[in-house]
Amino acid sequence: MNRCKSLMIAVVLALAAAPAGAQVPPASAPAGLADPDAALVEELVVTARLPGPAWWRVSDGDSTVYVLGAPSLAPKRQQWDRLQFERRLEGANLVILPLSTLKVTLAGAPGAALSYLRLKSGEPFEARLSGTERARFVAARTRVGMPADHYKTSHPLAAGLILIGDYREKENLTTTDPSKLIKLLAGQAKVKVLQRSYDVGPLLRAVAKTSEAAGEACLGEVMDEIEAGPGRTRAASRAWAEGDVAGALDAERSYERCIAVTPGAAAFDARVKADMAKDIETALKTPGHAIAVAPLRTLLSQGGVLDRLRAKGYEIKTPGDLE
Repeated sequence: MNRCKSLMIAVVLALAAAPAGAQVPPASAPAGLADPDAALVEELVVTARLPGPAWWRVSDGDSTVYVLGAPSLAPKRQQWDRLQFERRLEGANLVILPLSTLKVTLAGAPGAALSYLRLKSGEPFEARLSGTERARFVAARTRVGMPADHYKTSHPLAAGLILIGDYREKENLTTTDPSKLIKLLAGQAKVKVLQRSYDVGPLLRAVAKTSEAAGEACLGEVMDEIEAGPGRTRAASRAWAEGDVAGALDAERSYERCIAVTPGAAAFDARVKADMAKDIETALKTPGHAIAVAPLRTLLSQGGVLDRLRAKGYEIKTPGDLE
């Protein structure tokens, strides 16, 4: 089950971050595919006045939630100025974090296992390929230091998800920072942490139902990212640490552009945004202040977390307004 768990983790992280990284659907995407994060709320994309990463503020009367926009991908242990965070952590009544935990419900476990078995193969994925496609895949998995047998799957999307996870691990890139550090610091300060988990079963089933054409497009995007290397991601992470929101949004997005073709991806994305907005709204019912952390595009897109809260009448201040 370790291999199954590895694929589940790859699936949920990809689906959670995918629309947030998407701008243009791939040419092979089904007609009418709507990318929920193609457009940003431009007036919210503002460089921070204060040192360190950018914060937004959501207010309602005597309650406030300070929202830190986080990179969806960053070098592990990325250094950043924590002064504003430490100021806001002091006296906070809650810290809301983006999802990073998984669960398989009792009802969903059989379906998840069945979907995994459908994706398994008795031979390496590259045995299905030929010519330049096979050479390119072999070069990519060689670069990340993995043998052919590591990719025994029958679906190109599953192969791509496992491969991108291996690449990012090799390059010390993570989707969980700075949330992991913030959770630790909140615990040390004895501040309550709220972090949702989601049933991974439906997400794994979504991979099994993705068309071969869409899966091949995604695998191509994965190999594009691997061949390009981590330079763009690292530059965007440095921009994030300096409060340069536009620069931080320029992170390498590659395969995330096509993950939206996965059945259920748009609905899952909308659910995650709605849950984050709901958690912030609930926190605003308690006098005082709280902290929330959300991926930048999830936060700043049209229909994203801040856009949803603004539509309900909450006051939103940008990083250019905060002192």
